[in-house]
Amino acid sequence: MIVKTDIKVKLSTLWILVMLNMVFNDIFSIMVQLVDGDRLNIPGDVKIVMAVAAIITNIPIFMIFLSRFLKYKLNRILNIVAGIFTILYVVGGGDLTPHYIIIAFIEVILLLIIVLTAMKWKEE
Repeated sequence: MIVKTDIKVKLSTLWILVMLNMVFNDIFSIMVQLVDGDRLNIPGDVKIVMAVAAIITNIPIFMIFLSRFLKYKLNRILNIVAGIFTILYVVGGGDLTPHYIIIAFIEVILLLIIVLTAMKWKEE
């Protein structure tokens, strides 16, 4: 039985699920590369790539907090924009390993739920 939940709590919880999946996907990717004996395959200057990744991955991290505390209009807009942007990041930054495909699929579904929930959200 699903209980009706405050939209802010629902969005924040969905962002938590997205982040947990992102973290585990990265952990699994590192494990696969280490077991296969590969060096971590990071294109370009690793320091710059990691700096950009730090910025991009903070979007869903901050959305956990912002979804609960922003007022309706800005909250709704940021959830839609951040959700779409994060979908592009997940799909564009991935690879074709089985674990990545499975977890990225789950992430995209969760992110689509976030975007659709925010789009349907009516001010109370």
